[in-house]
Amino acid sequence: MSTREPARVLALWCPDWPAVAAAAAADLPATEPVAVMSANRVLACSATARAAGVRRGLRRREAQGRCPELCVLQSDPSRDARLFEPVVEAVDATAPGVEVLRPGLVVLAARGVVRWFGSEEAAGERLVDEVAALGVECQVGVADELSTAVLAARHGTLVPPGKGAEFLAPLPISELSVEPSLAAPEREELVDLLRRLGLRTIGAFAALPAGDVASRFGTDAVAAHRTARGHPERPPSGRELPPDLTVEQRCDPPLDRVDAAAFAGRALAELLHVRLAAAGVACTRLLVAARTGNGEELARTWRCAEPLTPDGTADRVRWQLDGWLTGRSRDRPAVDLDTGIELLRLDPVEVVSAGALQPGLWGGVGDEDERARRALVRVQGLLGGEAVLMGVL
Repeated sequence: MSTREPARVLALWCPDWPAVAAAAAADLPATEPVAVMSANRVLACSATARAAGVRRGLRRREAQGRCPELCVLQSDPSRDARLFEPVVEAVDATAPGVEVLRPGLVVLAARGVVRWFGSEEAAGERLVDEVAALGVECQVGVADELSTAVLAARHGTLVPPGKGAEFLAPLPISELSVEPSLAAPEREELVDLLRRLGLRTIGAFAALPAGDVASRFGTDAVAAHRTARGHPERPPSGRELPPDLTVEQRCDPPLDRVDAAAFAGRALAELLHVRLAAAGVACTRLLVAARTGNGEELARTWRCAEPLTPDGTADRVRWQLDGWLTGRSRDRPAVDLDTGIELLRLDPVEVVSAGALQPGLWGGVGDEDERARRALVRVQGLLGGEAVLMGVL
């Protein structure tokens, strides 16, 4: 009886990317202590700031108290994605098939790049060199499963085949929540609860019976438990794709400004989710493709831990178009603004049952929810994005 080789995953992680991108946009030196803030708390900080005691989650005043010379900048996902595009292009030119989990983190199947360079070590070194040529620091990790590979990248480790659970076992339980692109929003609450229950390491969590985890905790805990045990994660395609889900829009005149491209992208995201809802599915992996006026074909795949909402889809389309229209790389300048983008296409590469979507304020993901969300988006369009806010305690 033959055993099939595991489909190894290679992850490339750029540490502190929001802080790196913010510093680059502000033209700050690499030695400057930088903290990126969101909702008055530190979202990311540079290594220099971390050495002075700044940590994620600190309030602005406390962070500045620990590091008086701290340069405080605001979070900007569009900026992060725009400046990360040259890095993705450099990786994709060396190893095609890159999937973006978020700005600062990409994954790809290790098999092809290993066959080309001869070994996982050689492939990792080549990718690090390619990214370093852009002046960006990165680390590579390889493992059998995507989540394990991402954690391995944060430690700069190549995990041997079949040793994922062994690698994860001694890591702190907090490691299960360090990467938001792989976890549900409630993962931090789960980790805090597990810590209070006395489970300090991933191995201690993995030792719990799967049935007890499923009966005591929620769905995300089951996913985290499978990750802790090194079990296979969701397959490359959650289910067979229904026909006619791809949506596209011809742009006449061609799009040559980010704001116009973002508007077209949001309208296309709306149409995509209408088709997804009609088919009873939700998208977990999205291909954003475009064709320029001079015939150049552009494409990038975004992978998400949770099924995409219309807003999530629109955000990723906007980030990608921003990167194509204004980003720069060594080998290719930004899209020629004289020709612009004449065709925009969204292709759901991977879908799951629509039941995987969490219900919102107005219930499920049906017509009522869509009408309410479109009304809010319309008000935002009239009054500005910052004029329509969400109430919090």
